[in-house]
Amino acid sequence: MQIMTKRLILRPWRESDAEVLYALAKDRRISDAAGWPSHKSVEHSLEVIRTVFSLPENYAVCEKEENVPIGAVGIMIGEISPKDLPNTQGEIGYWMGFDHWGKGYTTEAVSALMERGFETLGLEKLWCGYFDGNFASKRVQEKCGFQYHHTNQDEMWELLQEIRTEHISCLTKEEWIKKKITGYRHRL
Repeated sequence: MQIMTKRLILRPWRESDAEVLYALAKDRRISDAAGWPSHKSVEHSLEVIRTVFSLPENYAVCEKEENVPIGAVGIMIGEISPKDLPNTQGEIGYWMGFDHWGKGYTTEAVSALMERGFETLGLEKLWCGYFDGNFASKRVQEKCGFQYHHTNQDEMWELLQEIRTEHISCLTKEEWIKKKITGYRHRL
């Protein structure tokens, strides 16, 4: 399954992407912001591709010209999400390689995945989160129409074994449709 946008291809991860993933995911600027340990080797990245990235609805974000991963985006639906969601809801997660920050790629990828979630997968609500101080991630969620819901203050983040504050936002299918219609009217 591939999703095409104006500038991107969202495609399944391949084992052959392990070296590229390692080059991106060893960068602590990315892993710290996203809340997972930086990758320590190509073998570590390969294991992530075989386990985490092999779950349904996980995509490598690639520029169309190269079709080489520059980031990742995915929807964890229902019980796959650590937020214990019903099967009619999903949690979107994303990250982008540092050299591709500030180009609008993350917003473009998340928007495409939202459309898939609501229109193809029939989800009723999508959730997103960002850690305190990650203003770029907050801005992506705002651009995509997510609304602040609540804050999980000073909770143990198991992947890093540290205390973090996470801000949670959400968007219903009805809100998304309304935003799409309003956006369409503004373009006329």
